[in-house]
Amino acid sequence: MENVGISKNTLDFLNKLKRNNTREWFLEHKTEFKIHETKFKEFVAVLNEALNAHDEIEKSKVFRIYRDVRFSKDKTPYKTHLAASYTRSGTKLRGGYYLQIKEGESFIATGFWEPNKEDLFRIRKEFEVDASEFREIIEAKDFVNVWGSLVGDELKKAPKGFDATHPNIDLIKKKQYIFVRKFTDKEVLSPNFLAIVNESFKAIRPYFDIMSDILTTNLNGESLLD
Repeated sequence: MENVGISKNTLDFLNKLKRNNTREWFLEHKTEFKIHETKFKEFVAVLNEALNAHDEIEKSKVFRIYRDVRFSKDKTPYKTHLAASYTRSGTKLRGGYYLQIKEGESFIATGFWEPNKEDLFRIRKEFEVDASEFREIIEAKDFVNVWGSLVGDELKKAPKGFDATHPNIDLIKKKQYIFVRKFTDKEVLSPNFLAIVNESFKAIRPYFDIMSDILTTNLNGESLLD
């Protein structure tokens, strides 16, 4: 794996942008930003190669620094972080990975941010039948040591058609199925940060495997793939 990392200069620049979030300041420092953006894209590309060694990545994306302020009360024009996402291979695998770099607020995340209506219903029906294998995976000590607990938005009440007293209602009420791992600035700046991120994503695989199985089969275990 190439020795590509995140520099303190990049974190410092993002912090300066946070304190000077105006078009005038950004235009004066755009050349400097482009240098940091290019280095981040190199990091994203090398991580993409590393991920493909143990997964199938359909596409990766580096998010633009410009904010969409049309429907936001916050009218600052620029994001104060760098971020990228990786999408796993289409209907066969599902799910994705996310990376954010920001002074004091860097993290990686993985899972299902916005499952469509059909996928969400299928997941809920699976947990209505049985969630024992799923819980065994996400509660395993080695898994929890890396990723902690399942997070994500959830309904206040049981979704329509589901029993509010069901033993798996905590899983059934969820609208997102996400894991997040946060990093200190010291960890982000360490020379092995890319390797740590890759190994973290590698550790999520048992979770992805069972979710892929759920989303590509019906409740009888029959494949939905052509």
